[in-house]
Amino acid sequence: MRLNQVTVTMPDLDARWNFYCTLGLKPVVDARPHYARFLCPDGDSTFSLHQGESAGGGTTVYFECDDLNETVSQLQKKGLQFTSPPEDKSWLWREAELFDPGGNRVLLYFAGQNRINPPWRIK
Repeated sequence: MRLNQVTVTMPDLDARWNFYCTLGLKPVVDARPHYARFLCPDGDSTFSLHQGESAGGGTTVYFECDDLNETVSQLQKKGLQFTSPPEDKSWLWREAELFDPGGNRVLLYFAGQNRINPPWRIK
């Protein structure tokens, strides 16, 4: 089984469209105001926005970056505001946090082999 996509529900997709394009996702489907789908810049996973009344409220999206510090620096130059800079976490990931215009938490991270094979992995 492979992950195809994550879909986040938001009331207004236009501002979110700009946010995710700035983040580096490539548009695949533009059916706004009801739906939009993006291809992640690395690999073949996709990310979708669906128009609806629910927004934020516990949704967290993780995007892995090979060079987290450089990615964050480039996105800051494009005007994105981070709530926390790249930081090493106790679970052996390096993460930077920001929120999309709908209030959804977005984490950019680098985990290397610890992504699916941390030292405490169940064998």
